[in-house]
Amino acid sequence: MIRAAIIISVALGGMMIGAAQAQQKLVSKLDGWKVQLDQPTNRYGHGIMGNVPEWGRMCLSGPNGQKACVVLPQNKVFEEMSPRLADVDLDGTPDVILVESDNRLGAALAIYLLRDDQLFCVATPKIGRANRWLAPIGVADMDGDGAVELAYIDRPHLAKTLRVWRFENDRLSEVVNLKGLTNHRIGQEFISGGLRDCGQGAEMITSDAAWQNIMATQLRNDRLQTRSIARFSKTKDFDAVLACKN
Repeated sequence: MIRAAIIISVALGGMMIGAAQAQQKLVSKLDGWKVQLDQPTNRYGHGIMGNVPEWGRMCLSGPNGQKACVVLPQNKVFEEMSPRLADVDLDGTPDVILVESDNRLGAALAIYLLRDDQLFCVATPKIGRANRWLAPIGVADMDGDGAVELAYIDRPHLAKTLRVWRFENDRLSEVVNLKGLTNHRIGQEFISGGLRDCGQGAEMITSDAAWQNIMATQLRNDRLQTRSIARFSKTKDFDAVLACKN
């Protein structure tokens, strides 16, 4: 089973970059490993995440003193609210999964893997236009084939398309996509839904495109099967679904 990190501390503020905000950071931990985003910035200025800043640096540190950092160039930022830790390449070491955005080409889902004390990046193609974002759903072996899949909503306010990618041999390949699903509204400082397993395998939990129903989608034989499992009226409705109460 692919374990993912729990977000344990979030410090957020306004988009003005001053002395107080310069001290902000975003941290996730898993099995003694820690990923930290810092160097908050507004140089991209998309503002899709409300008051959550963009980030210029990411550092991964381990229980035995391991540490590696990536400082992005001025044309890129980590456009991220909750960096994820999960063992994507199944080598026993958590990898970092997060959204990386380019000021001309928009967002991509990036995986940073620690190899020989250096961070090695594998990423999906960028969306292709500035101010176009994606909202991650989760990381797991979603169909039980032994390979790890990653899922996100491509442009949750526009295209509203679920995309599933498979990681094998240090490469990502798109498996399948499905329109009509979303998990984020403009200005929200969180992503709704995520992954659950209620005994029938991994399910991707999102809203439908109109924010009327909570949807569960499964990957089966490289195809997506989706169904409505609850009505949506408020954000907390996702909690019961993720807890397998629906």
